Amino acid sequence: MQEENKAAANGCSKIRRGAQNGAALLALMEKTGYSMVQQNGQRKFGGPPPGWEGPPPPRGCEVFVGKIPRDMYEDELVPVFERAGKIYELRLMMEFSGKFIGVCVSLDNCRLFIGAIPKDKKKEEILNEMKKVTEGVVDVIVYPNATDKTKNRGFAFVEYESHRAAAMARRRLIPGTFQPWGHTIQVDWADPEKVVDEETMQRVKVLYVRNLMMSTTEDKIKAEFNKFKPGVVERVKKLRDYAFVHFFHREDAVAAMSVMNGKCIDGASIEVTLAKPVNKESSWKQHFNGQISPSSENLLGFPNKEDIQKSLGKPASLSIRLNGQHSPAPPEVERSTYPIFPGIKLTPISMYSLKLNHFSSAVMHLDYFCHKNSWAPPEYCLYSTTSQDGKILFVYKVLISNIADDSQSCFMPEKLCTTVEDAKELAAQFTLLHL
Repeated sequence: MQEENKAAANGCSKIRRGAQNGAALLALMEKTGYSMVQQNGQRKFGGPPPGWEGPPPPRGCEVFVGKIPRDMYEDELVPVFERAGKIYELRLMMEFSGKFIGVCVSLDNCRLFIGAIPKDKKKEEILNEMKKVTEGVVDVIVYPNATDKTKNRGFAFVEYESHRAAAMARRRLIPGTFQPWGHTIQVDWADPEKVVDEETMQRVKVLYVRNLMMSTTEDKIKAEFNKFKPGVVERVKKLRDYAFVHFFHREDAVAAMSVMNGKCIDGASIEVTLAKPVNKESSWKQHFNGQISPSSENLLGFPNKEDIQKSLGKPASLSIRLNGQHSPAPPEVERSTYPIFPGIKLTPISMYSLKLNHFSSAVMHLDYFCHKNSWAPPEYCLYSTTSQDGKILFVYKVLISNIADDSQSCFMPEKLCTTVEDAKELAAQFTLLHL
């Protein structure tokens, strides 16, 4: 009986609190003139506010606030946030109670990554298919296959008019619920594009050239870009089907970009943009994803061997052998272990659904990279020899097969290791550097 009375009292208390909150929210709307609607599990206050004219605020004007106590509502939150400036829109979702709130700039990501797309589909076909099932599609970015320009690389990026449109599309496209062309696609947020300030971009004198033929040489690229004004190109660095063209002067780089964009080199229509400076770590992660952004290896760096050591956190013995130096190796990536308590639910998961920061091994990185590019898994061939002091030394040869065109590439480092594990890790690092 006591339990029933207690439950009834709690119920009455919740009703009273609900009525009080409702009255407070009505008072807030009357005072401010803002509207309030409930949509998709969140309550939206404003958007736009009364008397607003013109387009919504641009990207970068939104912040995310987490860990708001569950018993706080708009009538308490709005006065706090208004101290920073006029509110355009507030979308309220509840978080854990009893902690300090956290505030950070909202990513406002408007781009989705769509994987496992049939390689014979053109941009227009992918764009039309996405528009059929999602709303707010602005554009589709499709990269041609490095060896066969008539095919795509098996993935695309879909740009939406707003973060909300992209979020709703991501929910709609969850694997298994939608199968374009009879294929189960992969859907995830695309890595946010690096935003570089205008002052930095005004100093860039390097061009990013995309969609080149694999057979096109650096000398050919330099000759083509020197045609409009001889001697302006300092050097060219080509990697697979893209390249960075370095100019002596910025004005020549800007002029060349205008002249060369859309031109044909060895039968391929190239795309030319100013290279975006990015830090080495993010550039390396994008390179692993096959999504390297227009950046220069010297502007703020393409990854070198030392960068990979820092990224992967390899043991000192392997770092010394790889660098050919005897300097201290970078510290290992921090790892933690947690106990498995009774009742914890364990869910089967594929490594290919993880993010790169879950891997600390070059061997795992290489396997992930091959999968993302729709290549066959890397093959490791072990070789050994005996050193002068009688030690057995090991080296791996790595074979990478491209399923699309039956081509095969071979990679083998020029260093031997005393353990099989180190030899395999070294071979994977070497291969990633040369892909």
